[in-house]
Amino acid sequence: MDTDLEAIQKARPTSAEITPLIHNRWSPRSMTAEPLRQEEILALFEAARHAPSAYNGQPWRFIYATPKDPSWSDFFNLLVEFNQSWCKNAAMLVIVCSRKNHEHNNKPSRTHSYDTGAAWMALALEGASRGLVVHGLEGFSYEKAALVAGISNEYQIEAMIAVGRKGSKENLPAALQAKETPSSRRPIEEIMYHQKMS
Repeated sequence: MDTDLEAIQKARPTSAEITPLIHNRWSPRSMTAEPLRQEEILALFEAARHAPSAYNGQPWRFIYATPKDPSWSDFFNLLVEFNQSWCKNAAMLVIVCSRKNHEHNNKPSRTHSYDTGAAWMALALEGASRGLVVHGLEGFSYEKAALVAGISNEYQIEAMIAVGRKGSKENLPAALQAKETPSSRRPIEEIMYHQKMS
């Protein structure tokens, strides 16, 4: 059995059989710095495009840069030092934001972040199906991200994503190498309640 799959089975036993793509997805940090092909980039965002949303509003927006782009250093410098230590080998950095108001009536959307989370998960699963690292993160300057990516006040910055080809854990700083393993999950009894949360 693949080493990753063995670690996943150990860290994340399931109480019901689920789709392997969901069960086996995790968020490594080590990447090789090898570029992504344009068709791979398009496939990630195409998967996100098909996520469900209130009124089919599709409030998510993804602004990305690759190392060959002039804006790469601007994107990279948004990250806190810890995230820079492992994102230096990413093939793509993505800023995720969502439109705060519905387009059809310009009234506040209560679910714009929720809907954008669905799009992020679709992107993450598409990446996992292709053997890519797709790692969401919050350790960056939200204020500067809006300026770097030209995002107006109509949108809320949600997160960033690092994408790349999976590398050896030896590519990581020593302190992170021990953490390069699938994380555990809460027992299902802690997230599932019948009728009342108690």
